[in-house]
Amino acid sequence: MIFPENFVWGAATASYQIEGAAKEDGRGQSIWDTFSRTAGKVVGGDTGDVACDHYHRYADDVKLMRELNLAAYRFSIAWPRVQPTGSGAINPAGLDFYDRLLDELLKAEISPYVTLYHWDLPQPLEDQGGWATRDTAYRFAEYAAAVHARLGDRVEHWATLNEPWVSAFLGYGNGVHAPGRTDPAAAMRAAHHLLLGHGLAARQLRAAGARSLMLVVNAAPVLTAAQVNDPPAEPSKADAAAVRRIDALLNRQFLDPALRGVYPAEVLAAAERNGGTAHILDGDLTLINAPVDLIGVNYYNPCIVESAPGTPADPAWPGSDDVAFTSVDAPRTAMGWPVVPTGLSRLLVRLSRDYPQVGLMVTENGAAYEDVVESGRVHDADRLAYLDSHLRAAHDAVRQGADLRGYLVWSLLDNFEWAEGYRRRFGIVHVDYDTQARTPKDSALWYRDVIARNGL
Repeated sequence: MIFPENFVWGAATASYQIEGAAKEDGRGQSIWDTFSRTAGKVVGGDTGDVACDHYHRYADDVKLMRELNLAAYRFSIAWPRVQPTGSGAINPAGLDFYDRLLDELLKAEISPYVTLYHWDLPQPLEDQGGWATRDTAYRFAEYAAAVHARLGDRVEHWATLNEPWVSAFLGYGNGVHAPGRTDPAAAMRAAHHLLLGHGLAARQLRAAGARSLMLVVNAAPVLTAAQVNDPPAEPSKADAAAVRRIDALLNRQFLDPALRGVYPAEVLAAAERNGGTAHILDGDLTLINAPVDLIGVNYYNPCIVESAPGTPADPAWPGSDDVAFTSVDAPRTAMGWPVVPTGLSRLLVRLSRDYPQVGLMVTENGAAYEDVVESGRVHDADRLAYLDSHLRAAHDAVRQGADLRGYLVWSLLDNFEWAEGYRRRFGIVHVDYDTQARTPKDSALWYRDVIARNGL
């Protein structure tokens, strides 16, 4: 089962989850520094202060990447490390770290895929309203231009945002992520301003010579439970309407403006019921619709819904009135997420059909399980099986015509898993948080061999 020639194999991480060094070399405070120090917000009161200490151990981590045959490494830039207040002066010491990391990656012949925003907004910008205010989009574009000016000579692939749905609706809607706000109107505004920031930054990067631009979304197929194992199953008229509405809120709310320059009617209706649409100004959609080369797809599981008249909107889903979020009988990861590999093939085929002007890359795919180190090994059979089944699903999507260019496993390292703290392990490399020792799991050794043969 061989993948296309020049298929890109790699792994992904995020700055706040692995870097540590939260108070070193002029780094400012992020919303996740604040959120993780707020009682009851993160399991165990964990923070990213030390995380995987990647800031100091990056050279050894790059060596490990090379040993695992990785051809690409997706990482994010910590905005507060580069621009401590989110605007104004650049902190040269912050960019120095990414200089050193890039040099190590290129020396190891590993292509860097740089994400400019993976949720660590500088706290001073949040104090001024965060993504719920329009100005943050312009500050993001200025930051993006500054990073490219320093690193653009060595980086070909740039992603603007990681999962804007999560930033907007878990950060400002139900408050389970930083900044912890619970305001549906603010969440709808944040979603639009994130998109505006993407469009402004993409235009800045392209004008400065960036060759490959990407928007990364947590896309998922939206299905009824019956459709999971029986794709041709015809849902009732009410269930079909629920599926279409939630698909608009999860997927098309971001892909249609970015790739088509329009908002779905269902999104505009949700915005009207949650604060109105005055924040969407004339010309915004033209700015948002900046040409990109790739859509990054972060896939973990499908979204299962059904019609449920009288059900109030979920706080994370403004506009989801009369819809119930359900589940499906399937194996589950330690996060409680159902394992449905066919969802990935269905999603990739759909995205290539609906948005043929862009290529696709799986920028995150992986699973958390309860890992145990035994005699220097981690026998993570469940994770290995998860990755194997999802790679088979990706291959099936390619066979059906999906324009899939690469696959980046989530994650290279066990790390700070946001509100779950350190109790959930997604890495293919085990991290002992007391000693910072790295131990490649069986899944890492298997993945190394998959890459070597370019297939399964």
